[in-house]
Amino acid sequence: MDTFYEYKIENDFANVRLDRFLSDELSEMSRSYIQKLCDEGKVTLVADGSERPLKASYKLKAGDEVKIIVPEPEKLEITAEDIPLNIVYEDDDLIVIDKPQGMVVHPAAGNYSGTLVNALMYHCGDSLSSINGVERPGIVHRIDKDTSGLLVICKTDRAHHGLAEQFEKHTINRIYSCIVYNHFDKEEVTVNKPIARAKNDRKKMAIDPDGRRAVTHIYLVENLKSNFAYIRCKLETGRTHQIRVHLASINHPLLGDPVYGPKKCPYTLNGQVLHAGTLGFVHPVTGEYLEFKSELPEYFEQLIKRLN
Repeated sequence: MDTFYEYKIENDFANVRLDRFLSDELSEMSRSYIQKLCDEGKVTLVADGSERPLKASYKLKAGDEVKIIVPEPEKLEITAEDIPLNIVYEDDDLIVIDKPQGMVVHPAAGNYSGTLVNALMYHCGDSLSSINGVERPGIVHRIDKDTSGLLVICKTDRAHHGLAEQFEKHTINRIYSCIVYNHFDKEEVTVNKPIARAKNDRKKMAIDPDGRRAVTHIYLVENLKSNFAYIRCKLETGRTHQIRVHLASINHPLLGDPVYGPKKCPYTLNGQVLHAGTLGFVHPVTGEYLEFKSELPEYFEQLIKRLN
């Protein structure tokens, strides 16, 4: 079944290219895929009860009503690709990867190649757990395309079941580094707000009293000289977009987050400044506790210097 999205353009997006706007809003889709949908007439301007196709280069105007039709994805034939991986740890049961910013974890509409799964299939061959099917082999958790850092992939079904149970029980140690808007006046803050799919936009998450329990512990590293802060977030639970939604809910949205933060970013960035720096868990086969750390990416360190 096709999926429909409709947007009413606000003043902040006036004069922004259509393909750029849509690729920010629909972050799982590449800009080239958005352009393809435009070429196929699946992106239209709704006015006076009629629709007219829009080109990818169309400059948005305040008040425009834009409709996009995303076809149901075809069954994917996942191909192995020789893409370099930063392997932090590997044994017969699992592999820990330090993912760069900009890499999609698994294939989806508009991103059929170049993903972490494509690279893993080349590196691991058939040695990936089958629990999540052919499109997400070995994937027991994920991080967003524009989030960098550590994630663990399972090579056996036994490891997958064991780690999935730890994620379900919230015993995985996950700490993220990030830069957010506005200074903190406390060293530590805990956000305990349930999260669910946004009722008016199924691609987004939102604070919802009827949602699933979500808890994020925030630790201030440094209030930067500009009105930004460098913080670390420890996940007690692991909901989709949890850190991004929780920080926005307390007026500290992530710098560079086009979905939950200000629509216009004051710096040229490739998405939200969010790095999965610590990952710890009990090995599901050996029972040994393992913990891995990833240094801040160069762009992150340079940004801290610039903001100071």
